[in-house]
Amino acid sequence: MSTSKELEELQNKRTELDKESRSLKEEQKNLEERMKIMEEKIAIQELKNTNKATREAISTLESKINELEQKLTDLAGAHETPKPAEEYQPEAVLTSEPAAETTTETAETTSEVPDEEAVTVTALEEPMMTEQEEIDRNVKKQYEKKKRKFF
Repeated sequence: MSTSKELEELQNKRTELDKESRSLKEEQKNLEERMKIMEEKIAIQELKNTNKATREAISTLESKINELEQKLTDLAGAHETPKPAEEYQPEAVLTSEPAAETTTETAETTSEVPDEEAVTVTALEEPMMTEQEEIDRNVKKQYEKKKRKFF
């Protein structure tokens, strides 16, 4: 083979390899950009999930506060400075009379007390959680849900 022909083939081969090298570098650059885009999308999605969990915790707290405020107003309305027990008893009971008549009068006066002023006490079956414990429990649930989704 002649040296000029061999030189031409080598130059052609070099040109092809240069072209391939540029193409590979361009592909690498595109893949790196796609990777950065995907990383940003993941970061955005994680922030959305965190914000959603925080919004849910805030919503839970707000509803709990509203319930407590409602309960407070209900209790305040039910306990508007109750009158002393002496005012509920008739005058005959306040004076000294036989014991039999006093018990009868007292029984009648207790039935005359309106239901609006009656207080009902109910025992809770489980202790109430503090707001912080409830938030911690909700955040832990959200974390467990996230953990399961990725696997």
